[in-house]
Amino acid sequence: MVSSGITLDGIVRAQRTMAELLDRTGDLEPLMGRIGAYGEESTVHRFETQKGPDGDPWEPSLRAKATGGQTLVDSGRLRQSMTWNASRDSAEWGTNLIYAGVHQDGATIAAKGDGHLGFVIPGIGFRSPKEVVIPARPFLGVDADDEDEIDDIVQDYIAEVLP
Repeated sequence: MVSSGITLDGIVRAQRTMAELLDRTGDLEPLMGRIGAYGEESTVHRFETQKGPDGDPWEPSLRAKATGGQTLVDSGRLRQSMTWNASRDSAEWGTNLIYAGVHQDGATIAAKGDGHLGFVIPGIGFRSPKEVVIPARPFLGVDADDEDEIDDIVQDYIAEVLP
């Protein structure tokens, strides 16, 4: 089960066709599996391009700037955690990592009371601020290219299953 993920609710073009197919076949799990696998692949590709589904580049992290690495791929755990699920009438993809939502939506992490946070940033050193603002770096979502590809997947499936 994914805790931070994307579902097909917002993909209007393909929804009508999938609803008709579901009525005619009773089970779209094979199609939904193809869509879920594509969604996972597209999301993983965003870690390579360092861009969100809106096409905007992610703000580079301090660690990435200091070490010449990539944002959100220090250990690769978030990227490698992407998965998908399919059922007879839905597909979803995302991750179950607890910190995924922080990176997707951004967050402010503040120390409790009068305390300070304490952490080491590779290439920079120890820091002890009262709060840290993590900007949103959306990796989940559906862009226009994804919509086109999902529509193609649906059309290919129709050609296979309907005479």
